[in-house]
Amino acid sequence: MKFSFFAFLFSFFFYTVNAQNLYSVKGLVSDTASNEKLLNASLSIMNSKDSTLAAFGRAKADGSFSVDKLKAGKFFILVTYPGYADYVECFNLDSLHRNKDFGDIKLILKANLLAEVLVKAKAVAVRIKGDTTEFNAGSFEIQPNSRVEDLIKQFPGIQVDKDGKITAQGEVVKKVLVDGEEFFGDDPTLVTKNIRADMVDKVQLYDKKSDQATFTGIDDGEKTKTLNIKLKEDKKSGYFGKVDVGAGSDEFYKGQGMLNVFKGKRKFSAYAIAGNDGTVGLGWEDAGKYGAGVQVSDNGGVYFSGGGSDYNGQGIPVARTGGLHYDAKWNLDKETINTNFKTSYLNVDGTSNTQTQNNLPTGVINEVSDRDFNTSNNRQKLDATYEIKLDTTSNLKIVVDGSLADTESSEQFKTTSSRGDGSLVNNSIRDNRNDGKEQSFFASAFYNKKLKKTSRTLSLFVSQTLRDNKTTGSLNSANKYFNSVVVLDSIDQYKLNKSNSASLNTNITYTEPFSKTFSVILNYGYILNNSSADRRSFNQSASGDYNVLDSLYSNNFEVDESRNQVGMVFNYKKDKNTINFGTKASAVDFKQKDLYADKTYSRNFINWNPQASYQYKFSQQKSFRLSYRGNSSQPSLNQLQPILQNDDPLNITVGNPDLKPSFRNGFDLQLNSYKILSEQYIYLYGSYNFTLNEIVSNTQTDSAGKNLYQYINLNNKQPSNFYMNLYYGWKISLGGLKVGIDLGTNGNTYYNYANTILNKTTSYSYSGGLRISKYKQKKYDFSVSANPGYNVSESSLQKDINNNGLTFNSSGSFSVYLPLKFQISSDIRYEYREKTASFDEDFKRTLWNARVEKKFFKAESFRLVASANDILNQNKGFDRSAYNNRITQNSYTTIKRYFMFSAVWDFNKMGGSAGLKK
Repeated sequence: MKFSFFAFLFSFFFYTVNAQNLYSVKGLVSDTASNEKLLNASLSIMNSKDSTLAAFGRAKADGSFSVDKLKAGKFFILVTYPGYADYVECFNLDSLHRNKDFGDIKLILKANLLAEVLVKAKAVAVRIKGDTTEFNAGSFEIQPNSRVEDLIKQFPGIQVDKDGKITAQGEVVKKVLVDGEEFFGDDPTLVTKNIRADMVDKVQLYDKKSDQATFTGIDDGEKTKTLNIKLKEDKKSGYFGKVDVGAGSDEFYKGQGMLNVFKGKRKFSAYAIAGNDGTVGLGWEDAGKYGAGVQVSDNGGVYFSGGGSDYNGQGIPVARTGGLHYDAKWNLDKETINTNFKTSYLNVDGTSNTQTQNNLPTGVINEVSDRDFNTSNNRQKLDATYEIKLDTTSNLKIVVDGSLADTESSEQFKTTSSRGDGSLVNNSIRDNRNDGKEQSFFASAFYNKKLKKTSRTLSLFVSQTLRDNKTTGSLNSANKYFNSVVVLDSIDQYKLNKSNSASLNTNITYTEPFSKTFSVILNYGYILNNSSADRRSFNQSASGDYNVLDSLYSNNFEVDESRNQVGMVFNYKKDKNTINFGTKASAVDFKQKDLYADKTYSRNFINWNPQASYQYKFSQQKSFRLSYRGNSSQPSLNQLQPILQNDDPLNITVGNPDLKPSFRNGFDLQLNSYKILSEQYIYLYGSYNFTLNEIVSNTQTDSAGKNLYQYINLNNKQPSNFYMNLYYGWKISLGGLKVGIDLGTNGNTYYNYANTILNKTTSYSYSGGLRISKYKQKKYDFSVSANPGYNVSESSLQKDINNNGLTFNSSGSFSVYLPLKFQISSDIRYEYREKTASFDEDFKRTLWNARVEKKFFKAESFRLVASANDILNQNKGFDRSAYNNRITQNSYTTIKRYFMFSAVWDFNKMGGSAGLKK
């Protein structure tokens, strides 16, 4: 009896304790529109840590559900019902929250184009609307003086590297908009590093379609990964900006300033940059937007073009750039304007050493060339975009863009060539100087109209491009050739080059829906190109003036080209499938006139551009795409015109007026999958291309080492290349680490002729990578990566003297927030290139940078920064490449070790109050 009584007490105590440790959830499931109760809707309770199933249940006839006997922990509920979008919500069960009541969960039909999947949590809020992923900024922690960059680092599936480059779900984000509008063009870091996080309401991530696809609703395959920053209504009035000035050792300095003024639907911004620390623009993708038109050629040379600055570390730069931006909406948002003015000056001074192995049928010629160079460019650019909604069915978009550029360049070369046994072939001393002026103008108009029938549209596009260039310069060279008899050759000439071009492009597009799933796009375009190139070389007369025309190295050409282009592309879209196929054909009339020789070259031909693609969307976050595109490529004017140029006496190119077009076939494959809860993504991209009738180089190298280049069509071989990359990333629940793995390979097989012998060059690379990162706002931020690889590069003429070797790159960075508002940051990068049969020296370098900063005031609006660049003083320019039968190694001067002290002031008065608004 006594035993039974204690057994009863024990059982009662055990039951009571367990009952107190049991937890439950309940709710109701119904349709959003009709409020109909959804019988047997499935309910899965998943552990947040590893997504394993904790409990399962179904809704009753009245839509209600209840799940009990749960343990304490972090969970998410997944509610599914056929034909409806899934519903996901995170929740916690603990001693304070023993029972969770979800209330009325309303599911949305998948047929609804604005189908949503909503994820809620204490620190996460993500909403999926069709193809758009929307992040609610208010659900993320925002510290004083945080920027948009600090905010988006917390978003699942998004990574931001130390340079501000954004990767979302495995793809690089190329555009960042503010309230749907471009901001100084589309430089991402201009927005992410300057706009305050507390001004942001929502951030949208989506694939931005082309203007044509957006209007017609018919997918043309052109997409750009885009972030759109939507500002809070009370943060659209006021001003904010930043000033950053610094002085360093070895006369290094920098200065940057930016001002942004927002007033409702109007935005004004201005920026200025000056310095010699390598900052020539505003961010990692400012090429072509803010710079000065200096490009770097394959062999390390610097030349000028109509594009923007792409300084990549060759030489020491001095940059001064600035810009103004204005955009506005009015007339009930029916009219918008977006304007930008940019001015820039960039001077680059440096030296380089280039070693080239020229593989010939009879052996090799090794060339060593030392170069001193100085280039400068002064450029102004103005552009404007105006859009108006004429009525509910039609729109008009007008774009104008004009630029002016003044360029100066000087290059001095000392070159020596020798045979494989070390005997001299030639040496050369050459001095090239050029001054140039360029003017360009572009204007376009795009009009579209929706007709009465749904998806029936009409659009018209017209554009005009004008360009005028004038360059004056001089060429002085002294060349010595070592054969059985030593031969001396010298050139002293004045050069005058004038060129201009005008292009008119028109296109009319009509879309016709045969049904809800099948449609056709018809277009016709007329293109007219006119250009001229007058190149004159003058020798010195007895009087000392350069007024004797050298007819051998002078020419004057006019080119007229007209195209009539028609196209028909079909589009089929049903459920998860999208099929696109069709072709464009161009009838080309080409006429080239040699004004000096009074000769005319005329040709007529047809260009074909077939295309086809297939896309399958497993879900809004998972898709597969396979596409094909073929296109004809016409030979360039420099390849066609039968002229001689002696700017480099050791390398002379002559034209071939009998060249025919080549045809390129390209195949692309893309697979993208993203799971928002586990932050897991897979991104696979691959391509394969081969070319018919390829235009290749035919080089004749004589015994004196002179190279004579001419382009010919390759009839019996098909050059090809392939590319394949796999990115896989996920977030580890333990510690919250983000892990990424990437595997890649690419290869090229191309051909050329060397002294009448066909040469086959193969170039392959294999690489892998592992990266680990974690970010906790205002506490720490770190990332590490390792990327081993192997390169194969060889020529069939001299297979034993190849450029095969191992490569290894690794990097690491961290930033730690300390008490008293101190912050320490550092990054390090190691690079290794194994010595090869062509180059008997390993390349190694370790680049280490560090900075310490102290923040002041409650809003942390003022900072003092001490930084060190290239602490180990190992930065040295280096590059290896292979092209045709040549293998080249280039080394050059670049920015090395320096120390800098700088002050940064962030100012802000948004929403009517100064400083940080709580």
